Amino acid sequence: MAKVKVYSTSACPYCVMLENWLNENMVEHDHYNVGEDREKAKEMIIKTGQRGVPVIDIDGEVIVGFAKARIEAVLKEKGLLS
Repeated sequence: MAKVKVYSTSACPYCVMLENWLNENMVEHDHYNVGEDREKAKEMIIKTGQRGVPVIDIDGEVIVGFAKARIEAVLKEKGLLS
């Protein structure tokens, strides 16, 4: 099954919106607070080349920001959203 990872901070309103949207749509995901977890922050920077959040990694496809239409399309493509 495809894996979904979310990198965010607690102070980011778009991160909260993304988290709420994923929960409302029952998308299973791992959540990492990069403001508290330095290793996950490094991992995110390596994947994206930047420090901006939120970042969502959908089975290797990385999207920066709460680009809802793109996130929805990739989740559907990977069979994680109907």
